[in-house]
Amino acid sequence: MAATLHSDSASPQPRNPTSLRIYKILGTSFNDPGTQDALRTVSELYAPEALAARSSKEASTDATEDSPLQPHHEPPSLSSRVNSTSQDLTHGIEDIAAAARQNLRKDTEKRLTDTSRKYLTALGEINAKLELLQTHVNLMRTSCNEADQHLQASTDASKSMLEHASSLRNQRQQVEDRKSIVSLFISRFTLLDAEALALTSRDASVDETFFRAMDRAEQIRDDCRVLMSGEEGPSQAGLDIMAKMSSQIEQGYEKMLRWTAHAFRQMGRDSQLDVHPSLRAAVVRLRKRPELLHEVLGQLAEIRQDTVLSSFITALTRGGPSGLPRPIEIHAHDPLRYVGDMLAWVHQAIAAEREFLESLFDVKGDRRMVGATRSFAKAEATEEEGWLFEMMDAAVTKLCVPLKARVEQTIRSQQSGIVSYKVANLLQFYWITMSRTIGEEALLSKALRGLTDLAFTVFYDEVQAHAKTLTENMMDPNDTSVAPPYALLDHVQVLKEILNVYQSFLNEDQEDDQSHELVRILDIMVDSAVNMCTVGASDKMAIRPVWDGRVFVLNCLTYIQNVLEGYAFTGRKQTSLAETIKTHTGILLEDHYQNLMEDTGLKGFANVSSSYDESGPLSHQPGARAHEVQAYLHQFASWLSMVEIGHSPRLTRLTQHKLHSEIHEAALERLVEVYRQLCAEVRRPSHKYEAAATLLGSERPFGQVALLQQILGVADRADLKEGSSQ
Repeated sequence: MAATLHSDSASPQPRNPTSLRIYKILGTSFNDPGTQDALRTVSELYAPEALAARSSKEASTDATEDSPLQPHHEPPSLSSRVNSTSQDLTHGIEDIAAAARQNLRKDTEKRLTDTSRKYLTALGEINAKLELLQTHVNLMRTSCNEADQHLQASTDASKSMLEHASSLRNQRQQVEDRKSIVSLFISRFTLLDAEALALTSRDASVDETFFRAMDRAEQIRDDCRVLMSGEEGPSQAGLDIMAKMSSQIEQGYEKMLRWTAHAFRQMGRDSQLDVHPSLRAAVVRLRKRPELLHEVLGQLAEIRQDTVLSSFITALTRGGPSGLPRPIEIHAHDPLRYVGDMLAWVHQAIAAEREFLESLFDVKGDRRMVGATRSFAKAEATEEEGWLFEMMDAAVTKLCVPLKARVEQTIRSQQSGIVSYKVANLLQFYWITMSRTIGEEALLSKALRGLTDLAFTVFYDEVQAHAKTLTENMMDPNDTSVAPPYALLDHVQVLKEILNVYQSFLNEDQEDDQSHELVRILDIMVDSAVNMCTVGASDKMAIRPVWDGRVFVLNCLTYIQNVLEGYAFTGRKQTSLAETIKTHTGILLEDHYQNLMEDTGLKGFANVSSSYDESGPLSHQPGARAHEVQAYLHQFASWLSMVEIGHSPRLTRLTQHKLHSEIHEAALERLVEVYRQLCAEVRRPSHKYEAAATLLGSERPFGQVALLQQILGVADRADLKEGSSQ
């Protein structure tokens, strides 16, 4: 076949249309999608099942269909042909292909027509529904226009009402704002019902709620004052608030005053006081009203006066619970303990009162020691301290009468100066302590000062009486004893006990306060003793040897000095007494020296030498001739051979060995100087002593002063003097 096609194509004959068609078909490619889709559609269109179904459908519709779109004179349709073709399907596929080749265009156009008809039918239905929708839309628009017209009419008709409602809304907001402001103002400038009730009600107690209400009321009043200080001046509301708050505050203070007075009455009669915090807070707040505070403190002072007085009387007569401690008056036979117990009780009561008042006034303790110095100057003391001292003074005011009466009776009933002085010092100690605790102007301090002065007056009277008795009861001049008499020993023993008492009460703060008393005591006691010794010595010397009087007065004075040396605070009196002893020692030294001069035989030469007027040689003067000098030296040598040269039997009666040694050594030193002068006068050529060296060397100490010093034991003392002078 290919050969044939080739031979035909090669022939020069004109091309056959059929051949050209065949060549075209053979040369067509069926790989493109469009061709494949077309072929697929044709195969579906002419499939046997489709042809059969279509033939039956066309057969059923030929009799009934009467479409205006299709004329009755139209040639047989594809359906009729298909029916005829379907009848021939059983004859083979060739008939279907032939029918397809013949009717492809018509069938295609038919199908396109049917499809278009369906579209038209569907679009017609849509159009009808759209027209119905348009009708409904038009109706809705009409209704909306009518509603809009009605709404506009309603809006126009209710415009004034809306404006009025808006105005009312604005007014309501303003009212709400004002209501909030008024509520805040009322809550800020008025008290709550509970607070007002706490301030004014008698049933409500004074507690933290009351104090908070008082603080709130005072704060409101202060804030109201700030509001009223504006440029526009005070407002009526401010004046009303001020008046109301002032009234409530006054009611609160009156209630606080009544409650505080009642609390004081309840607790003021107790010996053990415990201050409740509410009471302390009430007193602190009453300080803003001094007149109210003075009133309530006056009531407290009266209550405490009665309470302290009752407690004092109980302590005096009944003692403590169950009799312990024992009553104070049971020791009335012991003046010092009796007065000391009473003053100690008073001091303890004042300490308890101070502790109670410090807690009441909420004052911090200054931690001073008992009796420490305090400042009572009004310019320096605080208001609380002023109340403190005033209340302490008032609490013990009524104690002064029974205390003063008992102490005065005890003072006046004493016969012993020592006891009187102990009581006086005890009173002085408590007077100084109370003065530094509650002030010198306090009534108790003044009472103790008066009692102290009375005690010292009684004591001085007793001391003076004792000194007078000492002077009157002089010793017997005929008594051979040179020791201090018993009267002096007793007198000095009393002085010693007084000084011991003074030393026991002495401290650095009180030394200046008591120095004048010490001076007075020493002047009375010591001067009277010295006077007694001097007068006794004079009386003794009038009957007995003068030497006994000299030794007697020194023994008495040194005994007094030994007693005073045990106390450092008697320095001035020791100095005065030492001068007196020095004077009498000098007198005794002179007497002892004169006695030694007589014993040694040098007195005659010393008298001649002292009266020598240089009118001629000393050796020609009576009492100083060579043989007389020889006698003096012989007597002196004999005296040096005695065993008593180291000490004097006459001085052994001195009770103070140191004074004995000093007087004897001083006399020996003077004796050495006399011997030195004698040697010098004998050796002087102008005095014309023949063989002066032989005269002096004939007797001990052979004209050697150094040897004499060694014999007498005064060499070392002389050397010490020379060393100190160098």
